[in-house]
Amino acid sequence: MSTLVARPVPARRSNDQRHALVAVAHVRLMMLMLLIAAGFLLVIGRIALLGLFGGPAGAATLAINPVVRGDILDRNGQPLARTIEAWTIGVRPGDVLGDRQELAGRLAGLMPEHDSAWYLDRLTMKAKFTYLDKHASPAMVNQIHALGEPGIVFAREPERLYPQSTMAAHVLGYIGPTGTDPKILGRAGVERAFEQRLTDPTRRGDAIALSVDARVQGAMESELSRAMVMFQARAATGLVLDVRTGEVIAMASLPVYNPNKLTGTSSDALRNNVTQSVYELGSTFKPITMATAIQTGTITSMARRFDATAPLKVGSYTIHDERGDPKRWLNIPETLIYSSNVATARIADEIGKDKLSAMFTAMGFGERPSIELRERAGPIWPRYWGRTTVMTTAYGHGIAVTPLHLANAYATMVNGGIWRPTTLLKVAPGQAAAGRRVLSEQTSARMRQLLRLVCLYGTGRKGDAPGYRVGGKTGTAEAASNGGYDHHRNVATFVAAFPMDAPRYVVLAMLDSPQGTKETGGWKTAAWNAAPVVGRVIARTGAILGVMPDTRREVNLADLRPMLSLVAGATPPTGGEEQ
Repeated sequence: MSTLVARPVPARRSNDQRHALVAVAHVRLMMLMLLIAAGFLLVIGRIALLGLFGGPAGAATLAINPVVRGDILDRNGQPLARTIEAWTIGVRPGDVLGDRQELAGRLAGLMPEHDSAWYLDRLTMKAKFTYLDKHASPAMVNQIHALGEPGIVFAREPERLYPQSTMAAHVLGYIGPTGTDPKILGRAGVERAFEQRLTDPTRRGDAIALSVDARVQGAMESELSRAMVMFQARAATGLVLDVRTGEVIAMASLPVYNPNKLTGTSSDALRNNVTQSVYELGSTFKPITMATAIQTGTITSMARRFDATAPLKVGSYTIHDERGDPKRWLNIPETLIYSSNVATARIADEIGKDKLSAMFTAMGFGERPSIELRERAGPIWPRYWGRTTVMTTAYGHGIAVTPLHLANAYATMVNGGIWRPTTLLKVAPGQAAAGRRVLSEQTSARMRQLLRLVCLYGTGRKGDAPGYRVGGKTGTAEAASNGGYDHHRNVATFVAAFPMDAPRYVVLAMLDSPQGTKETGGWKTAAWNAAPVVGRVIARTGAILGVMPDTRREVNLADLRPMLSLVAGATPPTGGEEQ
């Protein structure tokens, strides 16, 4: 019988296996540590990003690819429109897991802008996604995120902010989707006119500097609002132009809207009446007629008189002057001071249709106003220039233009006779458009004298501002209505320039359908309502615009004063030195 003897396992093989197991354990431990480190780095990086960009902790986000619009500034660098990042809260109805009725109630409690029924409607709709709030604060996002509903999502999206609220709303315009196209585009104003420039990726970050001065804009809007309320007007417009460059320093249209929040805004509020509405602007056309008569040589002497002793009958049409006006022969200064329709019609009759219509065309009245905005209305131009049409258009009846048309015409009359297109962009020194000559320097100088007389002795007296040597003309016309005229509604306008010895700015104010007040004795004409607006705007902004008031200076009227012997108060202003 044989005996079995067990052989011992070599010690060397056992040691090799032990080392191999230890090495594998080390590798696994290293991989685990790397994974843990990567996880920590990911979490820390996420926290750092959220901390850096101010986002609420743990918010789920939507994938977006926004177009960032450039800023819009006033001429002094004041921001008028900016793009900021804002939080939005949305919902994917198909991904909602919780009880929708309960969730709607909790959302209404946190975001009371809408009731629970509104939120329930969005939580149950068939769409893949819809917004709940487009202007949420980080704190609100955190509160909604705490509800723990995976169907609610959050995103940081660029938002257009108009920090001055309603100021210059019609200049700036607004943005939004167009029709069924969800793409956000400029819908009006500068936002629309400069859409390509504002969204050009090669110019991202470049701001547009406007010609508008926020300080002057604010004063104009303030005075217009005051007058609109005082006289219960339907609408009001205001404009300040630089006569040397064509720059729009202020442009206001009331009623106004807030481009930050368009919900509920009426179509009347969205309409820019400065460029989109046309009006018969009445007697403000008379100086243009006078300029035409002087320029064409129809009138060579300011002393020449025209019969205004009685109404003027032309065919079946009768032209009247206002009650109380002097029934006598009037010279040229007196015709404007008393704003005589009869005398102006006689002058226009001598000018003739060819010369008068040519002047209106040269002033830009035959086409849409020249400005960058897309919202521009064409004039209502007479179809037939008969003798009566020539006479009535001479005092602003039978032809309708925008307030911007009129302001630019006055700039042309006082700036030396050069018509220039108007612009909403800031013009660098020496870079103004060349324009075209419409009037001679001599005609322009004469018109400055005549317009100054209207503010010293005529219907523009309430539009004068001490020390600023204002010259201008009022106009009150019946409002057009249903193909005719509403005899109970007026359009009251005053357009002026200052200082008349060296004109810098044109200022216009217009009220649509103002009512008379106790203070005005029931009068609702421009002399009582629109003219004071212009006077106050000039007094408030003249120094801001670099024109210092000086009561020692006055326009040289020496050659015209002898013709005013029958005009009440036709004496040199106290302390005024004619230059």
